[in-house]
Amino acid sequence: MDKTKRKTLLHQGAGEGDKYIPPLKFGWLTPAFDSLLRLTMRELVFKRQLIDQAHVEKGYRILDVGCGTGTLAIMIKSAHPDSKVTGLDADAKALEIAGLKIKNAGLEIYLIRGMSYNLPFPDGIFDRAFSSLMFHHLDRNNKQRTLQEVFRVLRPGGEFHLADFGRPRNPAMYLISQLLTLFERTQDNIRGLLPGMIIDAGFEMVEETANYLTMFGNLRLYRARKPR
Repeated sequence: MDKTKRKTLLHQGAGEGDKYIPPLKFGWLTPAFDSLLRLTMRELVFKRQLIDQAHVEKGYRILDVGCGTGTLAIMIKSAHPDSKVTGLDADAKALEIAGLKIKNAGLEIYLIRGMSYNLPFPDGIFDRAFSSLMFHHLDRNNKQRTLQEVFRVLRPGGEFHLADFGRPRNPAMYLISQLLTLFERTQDNIRGLLPGMIIDAGFEMVEETANYLTMFGNLRLYRARKPR
């Protein structure tokens, strides 16, 4: 294994029997994910907002839960080169793409294959956790389990920054969101349940920080803190 790969792929914690949904529902579409997201979701805009609101400081340990093809992790590391960034995802193909992008960017980001609701990290190890467009892939039980795990691995006073689909702002967005439920597990998102789930996991100061209209529905950004 070459030096770059040793830097990026540390651990494989998801087996073939673990169930997950690839970024575009079907694994064969994963190579097209980056292009589609950039064209339809204002990806760079909302991810910059997510990073900016986290107020990352020098030396922070950062986890990207459901990092997919690595765009957010790369943006975080590029904006904060002194941070220690780890990306976790269950999808081996997505991580393969992420590893190549990280190598091409000349960055050091650690990639781990694992499930979001069974994080392979000790308690309180991260200063910030992020998740972007992953939660709508989870059923309600695994949304709750993932939030509990994120809470566990954050230090007291650490923050969680989440971007995902939320309650539609108007009837047109509602219709678009209903179409999305045919392909994804978005019903809890559309009903506006995510903030309550975050609170139930133990977080405080839960707030919505931004709301974007996209081709697939309303994208909402959240910030939450683990009590000190």
